[in-house]
Amino acid sequence: MINPLKISEMLSQANQMQEEVQRKLGETVVEGSSGGGAVIATMNGKKEMLRIRIDPAAVVGLSGGQPDVEMLEDLVVAAVNDAGRHADEAIKSNIQGLLGGLKIPGLT
Repeated sequence: MINPLKISEMLSQANQMQEEVQRKLGETVVEGSSGGGAVIATMNGKKEMLRIRIDPAAVVGLSGGQPDVEMLEDLVVAAVNDAGRHADEAIKSNIQGLLGGLKIPGLT
């Protein structure tokens, strides 16, 4: 028979682990870049955007000094996606660290 006290204890431990993962992810900072570093996106492990840095040279296109907005938009999207991939890696690493190598389908 299953001991209800053990289930409650296990649920409490799981909640503590989840809180610890969330805390660590909030403190984790990752960067993604595009255009050889022309655009750098910084986010935390919760995939919350913290900062976008744009090199002024990325704002001016090659055609007569006019801003190339479309290129800049593409660079921003690429940098954010790159930062998202780094955040995914941080999430996976934090979860694996907490699980101590235990493989759970869908989590690792």
